Amino acid sequence: MSENAAIPAISWASPIGVFDLETTGIDVATDRIVTAHVGVLDANGAVLDSQNWLADPGIPIPEQATAVHGISTERARLHGHLASAVVADVTAALRSLFAQGIPVVAFNANYDFSLLLAECSRHGIEPIENPTPVLDPLVMDKALDRYRRGKRRLTDVAEHYGVVLENAHDASADARAAGRVAQAIARTYAHLMPETMHELHDRQIGWARSQAASLTDYFIRIGRLDADEALDGSWPVRTAVTG
Repeated sequence: MSENAAIPAISWASPIGVFDLETTGIDVATDRIVTAHVGVLDANGAVLDSQNWLADPGIPIPEQATAVHGISTERARLHGHLASAVVADVTAALRSLFAQGIPVVAFNANYDFSLLLAECSRHGIEPIENPTPVLDPLVMDKALDRYRRGKRRLTDVAEHYGVVLENAHDASADARAAGRVAQAIARTYAHLMPETMHELHDRQIGWARSQAASLTDYFIRIGRLDADEALDGSWPVRTAVTG
């Protein structure tokens, strides 16, 4: 490979969007948004724009969820905004970034975008049907460093790439860390980056599908899934999401 061929045309010198939700649980179809962050980072990971929301999800927040993100039912009811307004605002903020051609980073993106889709359906808000381009550091890291041992939580991946993550499970902290991890992955694997963000988005669709198939095989072997079951490998939005 020539020296010039190793330099990708894709531009990481432009701003990137970042997105994260903290919620009442892990079921994308039935759980609700508690806090949300949509922001913009420059090429060095510095914050250019930051929007944060606290919602009253309209249902009790389970203690185990509060233990993760620190928001109690009482706090959300007292200080949170109407859930429908938060869902509308978050969706509008993301739609604006995509309309400007700004890619949006979300760690484990098919969780956040799928839950947001269900919330839009629940509150009668027009969803973002095909969010693109999306960058998912979890999918990218698994594909580009497939055989690295250890967990792949945001805290683990951030540590691996030398990204500081303070106050984990705060939506703004997690979103910014995910954006900086994506930038670190791009620097580490610059020679493997495609020519455009949209091409990288499309590659992640295939990577996510392959990763789900591999995990399905493993779960079947250990008895966690039946032989006729399969994990949903659709990305960045799961194929079957209902509100």
